[in-house]
Amino acid sequence: MNSIRSAGNWISNKTKGHAHQASKETNKQIAKDPNVPVGTRIRAAGDAVKDSIQEGSHKRAADVNKNAAKHNY
Repeated sequence: MNSIRSAGNWISNKTKGHAHQASKETNKQIAKDPNVPVGTRIRAAGDAVKDSIQEGSHKRAADVNKNAAKHNY
């Protein structure tokens, strides 16, 4: 039963990690765009950093859950 829960958590965390990765890339592009107001660019750069941290967190959690599902923890 724990392996099923771990597999579900792995999928959830992996999906969330990919969503933050996409958001990070979008925010990076906004931050680099010279046609966007400076305040918006600064906010986008900060959001990209936050997304990067969240992406890493979810990917690490996904790896833990993947291993737990494989080994029935």
